[in-house]
Amino acid sequence: MLTVLGFAMIATFLVLIMMKKMSPIAALVLIPALFCVAVGQGAQLGDYVIEGVGKLAPTAAMLMFAIVYFGVMIDVGLFDPIVRGILRFCKADPVRVVVGTAVLAAIVSLDGDGSTTFMITVSAMYPLYKRLGMSLVVMTGVAATANGVMNTLPWGGPTARAATALKLDAADIFVPMIPALGVGLLFVFVLAYVLGRRERKRIGYLTLDEVLVPETETVLVAAGGGGTDTSANANTTKQSVGGSGEGVAAGDGDGFQGLDPNRATLRPKLYWFNAGLTIALLTAMILELLPIPVLFLLGAALALTVNYPNMTEQKARIAAHAENVLNVAGMVFAAAVFTGVLTGTGMVKHMADWLVGAIPAGMGPHMAVVTGVLSLPLTYFMSNDGFYFGVLPVLAEAGAAHGVSPLEIARASLVGQALHMSSPLVPAVYVLVGMAKVEFGDHTRFTVKWAALTSLVVLAAGILFGII
Repeated sequence: MLTVLGFAMIATFLVLIMMKKMSPIAALVLIPALFCVAVGQGAQLGDYVIEGVGKLAPTAAMLMFAIVYFGVMIDVGLFDPIVRGILRFCKADPVRVVVGTAVLAAIVSLDGDGSTTFMITVSAMYPLYKRLGMSLVVMTGVAATANGVMNTLPWGGPTARAATALKLDAADIFVPMIPALGVGLLFVFVLAYVLGRRERKRIGYLTLDEVLVPETETVLVAAGGGGTDTSANANTTKQSVGGSGEGVAAGDGDGFQGLDPNRATLRPKLYWFNAGLTIALLTAMILELLPIPVLFLLGAALALTVNYPNMTEQKARIAAHAENVLNVAGMVFAAAVFTGVLTGTGMVKHMADWLVGAIPAGMGPHMAVVTGVLSLPLTYFMSNDGFYFGVLPVLAEAGAAHGVSPLEIARASLVGQALHMSSPLVPAVYVLVGMAKVEFGDHTRFTVKWAALTSLVVLAAGILFGII
């Protein structure tokens, strides 16, 4: 009964948000509350929610202060050189823009934190997507999938969890998986190229002619295929930019504001201080010198104090990022209701046991492949902690009974991470869609199929190379 209700609750949630019948926050709170009552455990709802909030509170705190910190770094101009570099590479070609998004997300993912990756990637790419009229779900989908593949780094979380759960060395799990993960990342770049071609076909082939003219204007010239205009962007338009013409200025009628190179919040004299502070912060995070929420809390306070010593300016910067903070923190605490009910009622355990029990006896010798396939739905519908500490040991025991090495099971368990990063139970995805101003349902509908395909490519490569 709990198994059926668990799957029904998840399906109801996904259908309602993808059909835009409910907002994600409302769905994350009301649907699990309703199902908690339906299973006869309504009296324990408060306990489940408090337990879920307690587990996710550090994550919410980390995201709140991380958004403030990186928001301030964007304000002061730390990432402007990155934006200019991407603009030079991408010009105004949609193919280059989408591929650039994948490359940037993959590089920034080296720090092992999805929230940081999404904040930097969206901050750099959002102005370009808006200016060219490109689809924002393409940006969120490509960024999430690239980050999902890179999330398998030993300091990213899943590999360490698998190593801990099965008492293995993280290096023994990860290093042999590098070729398969490399193929997965290459597939993401190919996917980005294909999606970029689709965008180019939709809005036309664009060129960015960066020249200095009076009042420093940048001219965007769009020409559709075969000389025929194919979209509203196909007309020659002039968009004012400041400085050298490399930045993206304040802008269009919907209130879009890009990275104006003359904005009042810039602190060019403090550039190297801010760069050093960011590097020190990320290094401390990787070395785990302090809990991540504490690091970002200290970093945000220091960045505000040094860059904006005036109290009024500090309040203005905090207010400027308050909307993102509220949206993301609210979503995380709402997700705590969902995960609290799933775990507290026992739905997660029953669902996992049912899936493991449904494996035919003849598949025993192929448990590594089975684990890889199961990692897709299980890491999407469950937290990584739930999967790696609750389900993976059971799969490893079943594999050991048929002579399958725990190392193979552990490696296969990493396959589903490309899809996992778009799960509604991953707080970082709300940073991504929130900053990109994309509906979570739209992101899910677009991304899930490509992320699942990426995971299957990693699995196939692992089998082909004899890793799994």
